[in-house]
Amino acid sequence: MKYIKTLLIAIVLSLGVFAPLSATTVSALDPAGEALKGVNQSGGTGQKALPKTIEIVVNLLFFILGVIAVIMLIVGGIKFTTSNGDSGQIKSAKDTILYAIIGLVVALLAYAIVRFVLQQF
Repeated sequence: MKYIKTLLIAIVLSLGVFAPLSATTVSALDPAGEALKGVNQSGGTGQKALPKTIEIVVNLLFFILGVIAVIMLIVGGIKFTTSNGDSGQIKSAKDTILYAIIGLVVALLAYAIVRFVLQQF
């Protein structure tokens, strides 16, 4: 049973780590062109460069937070299913799921606030 639990956690973590890497390597067929496109989209030199850069950073951080929240929801679900009726483990699993959802809601609110502020520029 412990072997299955360890195997499931390893699979989930490896999917969370390697799935985004495979998507970026497939999409980067022309690395030099992709790098220049990113520089050109950031606004170059001008008044809009800072808000565009902040938007790119916020989008990246929001993506990372989303991935972490999904991983924590999966970990909480695995903890819940492998608790074998132990009330302490069930409470720990429910807390993990609750905190993952709360973190996701806080991240969504922060994202909305940043988007609102950037639109005012």
